[in-house]
Amino acid sequence: MLIDRLFLIFSIIRTSSYIRSSSNNANLSFILTIAFCKLLIMGNCQNNPLPVDTFFGFPTALPTWPTGGGFGSGEMDLGGLQIRKVSTFKKIWTSYQSGMNNFGATFFEPDPIPDGFSMLGSYAQTNDQPLFGWNFVGKSDGTDILKQPTDYTLVWSDTSTTESAYFWLPIPPDGYKAVGFVITTTADKPSLDKIRCVRSDFTDESEIEAWIWGQGGMNVYGSRPKTRGTKAQQLSVGAFLVQTDNYTDTLPCLKNNNSTVSAAPNLSQIKAVFNTYSPYIYFFSKENYLPSSVNWFFSNGALLYKKDDESNPVGIEADGSNLPQGGSNDGEYWIDLPGGKNERRRVQGGDLQNAEAYLHSKAVLGGAFTDIQVWIFYPFNGHATAKLGIIHEISLGKIGEHVGDWEHVTLRISNFDGVLYRVYFAAHAGGTWVDASLLEYAGGGGAANKFVGYASHNGHAAYFQAGEYVQGPGEVGIRNDTGKSDMVMDTGASFTVVAADGLSAAEGVVEPAWLEYAREWGPKISYDFGKEVKRLERWLPGKLKSLFKKLVEKLPEEVYGEEGPTGPKMKSSWDGDEI
Repeated sequence: MLIDRLFLIFSIIRTSSYIRSSSNNANLSFILTIAFCKLLIMGNCQNNPLPVDTFFGFPTALPTWPTGGGFGSGEMDLGGLQIRKVSTFKKIWTSYQSGMNNFGATFFEPDPIPDGFSMLGSYAQTNDQPLFGWNFVGKSDGTDILKQPTDYTLVWSDTSTTESAYFWLPIPPDGYKAVGFVITTTADKPSLDKIRCVRSDFTDESEIEAWIWGQGGMNVYGSRPKTRGTKAQQLSVGAFLVQTDNYTDTLPCLKNNNSTVSAAPNLSQIKAVFNTYSPYIYFFSKENYLPSSVNWFFSNGALLYKKDDESNPVGIEADGSNLPQGGSNDGEYWIDLPGGKNERRRVQGGDLQNAEAYLHSKAVLGGAFTDIQVWIFYPFNGHATAKLGIIHEISLGKIGEHVGDWEHVTLRISNFDGVLYRVYFAAHAGGTWVDASLLEYAGGGGAANKFVGYASHNGHAAYFQAGEYVQGPGEVGIRNDTGKSDMVMDTGASFTVVAADGLSAAEGVVEPAWLEYAREWGPKISYDFGKEVKRLERWLPGKLKSLFKKLVEKLPEEVYGEEGPTGPKMKSSWDGDEI
């Protein structure tokens, strides 16, 4: 930064001298103005507050959670290694360049560290969003689980700015591993007492997650455990990874050698947490296929079909008790809408007033967090709509239609304090994790900390912002329109906890019969896609016709929707991590 400033000042001086002897003073004055503006902007980056200079806080204070168990206690025992979550920091160094949106990044140490605990790693965050993160600090129970490093290796340094930065990798004793870096603003090595290394049996493999910042051949990434999912023992330290041209290793994560559900919330705590954050799901103004409860769907004429006996479907009990249980998706059974044309059309539209959210609570990341999956059922998934260059909206006929549609969002809750950390918005075959600091909140009264989500038109994919999302390359793809309308589902108004790690029926969590139904919630439909495509091609001009053909060839399988989906418990994300 200092070199850049000096270069600009030198350029300004040279330009000023040249102006006096030049007849083209207007152009040179313009150049001089631009140079001064850039110099001003560079100065303002350091003098004006950045988003990261403000700590994120929820709209209103969080409630006191119901007591019981280890949830909300602020501390976890990993089997002799005690850890605490620290969410307050001391700023060490800031870069004002590179990073997300070219805002740079800031590097922190956890501060204050509770008595008896030690730092395990540092924290880094992009400057373009409010400060919202955490580090785990550790304390061993009188054993030798934690030890000081024997020395440090300088992995990378930046001496080109007004304040230098040095990134140090602790060198662990034999049988131990470093799980985080130390940053200093001088070339002096940190004190050996600054950080602790962790005994190898309390560590496991990690992997790169999101890019945070990079400069001069060095990149900083977030990290996550390589093994994730329900009851996985691995957990992140909350630290970052550094990689350079000469250093490409990934530091390990922690491993919980104790119960992964020891800090998981009980039923009353799950309900309290969900009541605090439960999302409002807004539907697009043109939406015709709204959600319903499963019981409403069954009670309004849904039918169960059996292979080789298709002419004798049976009505499904309101609670799904006559559905086949367990097994696999072998094609022997499927569910369909009622047989009558009018009844089919009515049930397709769902019933928002009777819609219900179905919660699955599971321990993740070594039991340090709980994922609350919020499953929503739609009796019908509508047709797809495409965007083709200047043609903003074109219906794809029946392409995309299918009976039965299960969608979800996932709340990741810290078991240390009940804070909502991130939300996963599932969209078609993928989805996006969004930090709680970037969410839209409903605001007002008891709904202040409830976040907002948007279900896309017809397909019901979940997004955290309203707008037009195009699934595909550039100006050609499948449209996923979202927006606010009078149609909104308050998931906290009607929800049921259908499954929870560590909780049994005796503790109030009873799995409904339909949750164990392993087959499809809709029939296999054989659309004549060739006919649909030709019908649409007829009135498209040559260039758009070519674009349309390419789009159809690249449509993801879930858009075709030939087969009904399986239920929540059959999805890979039920036991695994969100992808």
